[in-house]
Amino acid sequence: MSETFKAILVSRDAEKKQSVNVTDLTEADLMEGDVTVAIEATTVNYKDGLAITGKAPVIRHWPLVPGIDFAGTVVSSSHPDWRTGDKVILNGWGVGETHFGAYAGRARVKGDWLVPLPQGISPHDAMAVGTAGYTAMLCV
Repeated sequence: MSETFKAILVSRDAEKKQSVNVTDLTEADLMEGDVTVAIEATTVNYKDGLAITGKAPVIRHWPLVPGIDFAGTVVSSSHPDWRTGDKVILNGWGVGETHFGAYAGRARVKGDWLVPLPQGISPHDAMAVGTAGYTAMLCV
């Protein structure tokens, strides 16, 4: 039996009524990708709030795990740039919109979407900056 992990899953019924549930997933439930990451830290962005509440059409693939950014540790990889144990960050690429996002114990993503977590910065510190801080930096 595969190990399970908790995830927030946003679903829609036939009448397009949205529901949000905490559920158990396994790695078999994850979407395509060549790197699986154990998520250690994430954020709650404005876009995540819109996705979870259904106040805007952020989610484009149903059901979906929201969460547009994360920091964590690679647990498996077939990508040439990433090895088990590497610390990584992800921001963007449709994660939390069209691809399962950060509100789960694990995520499987394309290795090209990842960047290395800088040495001396913890996953929690990186996510304290998060997408909002990254966006602000790009604006100045």
